[in-house]
Amino acid sequence: MSEAQEAIRNLLGRYCERMDAGDWDGLADLFADAVLTDFDGHEAARGRDGVLRLYRDGTLTYDGSPRTRHLTTNSVIEVNEEAGSAEARSSFVVFQDTDALALQPIAAGRYRDRFVRRNGTWHFSERAFALDQVGDLSQHLRSSPPA
Repeated sequence: MSEAQEAIRNLLGRYCERMDAGDWDGLADLFADAVLTDFDGHEAARGRDGVLRLYRDGTLTYDGSPRTRHLTTNSVIEVNEEAGSAEARSSFVVFQDTDALALQPIAAGRYRDRFVRRNGTWHFSERAFALDQVGDLSQHLRSSPPA
């Protein structure tokens, strides 16, 4: 695995860590210069402030944490070193356990991420997501996503 692939894999992991910790500021920092869309290109958030609002205002927390475990798996990372860009395709699953919900998967889907290298450091530039399987999101989101 190249240094670029490892740096990008670490970004994917940092997203999971910050999401599960309810660290909305840290999560927004990851997407400071990025756009979040669905696979059809419909924009969900843009830039640090938009991402912060999306997650902070849309995610239920319990003593500061959403009580989730996000897993990003099966990542295929393709790097263009000359252009300073990269793409990754990944699967994800989200588990949750609250006082009202036994531990269970609540969502599964796919990410298509794009990255840019600036000043030698890799950054998200775009995240597209597809929600393929939906479980009980009543304890996770303030409002459910469209069917």
